[in-house]
Amino acid sequence: MTELGHRRRKWLVGALLGAAVLAVFSPALRCGFVNYDDPAYVTDNWHVRHGFNGAALRWAFTSMDAGNWHPLTWLSHILDCQLYGLAPAGHHLTSLLLHAANAALLFLLLHRLTGAVWRAALVAALFALHPLRVESVAWVSERKDVLSAFFWMLTVSAYVRYAENLKSEISNFKFFYALSLVFFALGLMAKPMLVTLPCVLLLLDYWPLGRWEFGAKFSWRPVVEKIPFFLLAAVSCLLTFLAQDRAEAVASLARFPLGVRLANVPVAYARYLTKTFWPSHLAAYYPYVAWSAGDIIGAVALLAGITAWALWRARKAPYWAVGWFWFLGMLAPVIGLVQAGGQSLADRYSYLPGIGLWIMLVWGLHDLASERPRLREAMTTAAGLAVMLLALMAWHQTGVYRDSGTLWKATLRSYPNCLAAHNFLANWLMGQGRWDEALDHCRQALAILPNDTEARNNLSRVFLRQGKLDEAIAEALQSIQSQPRSAGNHQTLARAYLQKGDFAAAASALREAIQISPDTPDAWCNLGYALLQQGRVAEALPAYERALELNPDYALAHNDLANILLRQGRLDEAMGHFQRAVELTPTFAEAHYNLAGILASRGRLDEAIAHCQTAVALQPGLAPARQRLAALLAARAKNNGR
Repeated sequence: MTELGHRRRKWLVGALLGAAVLAVFSPALRCGFVNYDDPAYVTDNWHVRHGFNGAALRWAFTSMDAGNWHPLTWLSHILDCQLYGLAPAGHHLTSLLLHAANAALLFLLLHRLTGAVWRAALVAALFALHPLRVESVAWVSERKDVLSAFFWMLTVSAYVRYAENLKSEISNFKFFYALSLVFFALGLMAKPMLVTLPCVLLLLDYWPLGRWEFGAKFSWRPVVEKIPFFLLAAVSCLLTFLAQDRAEAVASLARFPLGVRLANVPVAYARYLTKTFWPSHLAAYYPYVAWSAGDIIGAVALLAGITAWALWRARKAPYWAVGWFWFLGMLAPVIGLVQAGGQSLADRYSYLPGIGLWIMLVWGLHDLASERPRLREAMTTAAGLAVMLLALMAWHQTGVYRDSGTLWKATLRSYPNCLAAHNFLANWLMGQGRWDEALDHCRQALAILPNDTEARNNLSRVFLRQGKLDEAIAEALQSIQSQPRSAGNHQTLARAYLQKGDFAAAASALREAIQISPDTPDAWCNLGYALLQQGRVAEALPAYERALELNPDYALAHNDLANILLRQGRLDEAMGHFQRAVELTPTFAEAHYNLAGILASRGRLDEAIAHCQTAVALQPGLAPARQRLAALLAARAKNNGR
């Protein structure tokens, strides 16, 4: 085959891989947002929802929201909102396209590194079409996974060009070295899990780049040239720890003792291995399990055995050691020694580490069958069937992310004692108005962990809905006692006090919430209302203004602020806010009623009547609107009779 033919085949294979990804994961385009981080990342994030502006850009680079510093991820979500608003299909499409690009880039990278076409294609296909990839692709908040992986691929590709040009003494090798550092920095700004990339580069230096020379000719150059990479990784680690500590995302030793973590490490590695080659019982959240001594010893023995095999075969078949230590090393930051969150493992963490396992398998089987034609034919058929089976499983698994209810019910089918799944499902059920079912899941969650703050906060919300205010306050206070730095718990307590009419206590709880999370529009708006009910108008005004500064599209804040301005005789400003409230929420009956009052005072009776009629139609029980409508109709009739 000519050089042009080889090039065409290479690009054709890459394009086919991308097309296969788009087909297999296409159900994601019919999925919505879920209540697992999506509100914090997109749907309830006021900085993200309003698209690109100067304030959003500053926030993206300075924020440590969601327990991470990842400005590039924030910018990608902001861009999606700029392009698609809150239509979930557009957000899913971006993640899907990034994953398709990653599949093609991985193939091109492995082909450049090894010269192998079909082995590289098979590794890329097994990586890209595996059901473990679903979480990274179909969960909008995990955009950071596919985005950081995109820059990971570009970093390694630029580094390979650097190594090749350095060996060939081509003068532009410094350019590719600098480019790889830039791509690495961008990747870290998307997700800090890329901190292990310098170690992967060292592995690639050994095989297939062959840059390590041992014995008398040993050179430290491959190590020295990684120092800038390690420095960038160190900075990223520091920023990540600060962000997660600030968000209280780093679990304490009291919650997960060191012994529990150490026991989970070998078992988690073994479970990642198992789920790679037998992907069953996949879930959005894997709870911690008390493993037996036999489970732990068996996992340690398995890992030690594979490690010994990889080291023994390192000289004759270096891909064993490279693939294995790729897998072990890339998972190390998320294996649970420093526990972020409450999960024992996660599908998304295997996104890049799993590539090492496929390299081991594919290159190992190729060597085994290289001189056995019949075995090679059988393995080729088996590989094709495996890819198709994995693709079918991935297609089915993608549908699990259709909505929060589907996602958490699927998780509970596999793990009935998953505390987080009960809590998330209870939240979703409350949003659907299914309060009795939500109460049941709250109780199941508390049966698993009686002092769980999220379950108690949810229970408080259910009691609040049922009008059991004292019970709601008691649950909220207990939740705060367990987790005093939770702004959400303080806001739940404040809502209970507001409903009870204890506005001073509500204001106090809201100030606590604002101190913990200063950029929450709901807290500022509710604080304004609590202060207003106490007659503290001068303090309420800036609270509402701050709420609108954080979220200019907050209809309730516009309406309440307009009422204050109305009291102060600032009619033009008040009318502007009332008009904005009904523009943002056309079903806001009270805002229509209030706007009708100002319009009537300006002599614009027809418009005032129209808004009053709308208010009555939306809320027939709104007596003041009915009274105002009758008065306005009488006034218009009187005017027409003149």
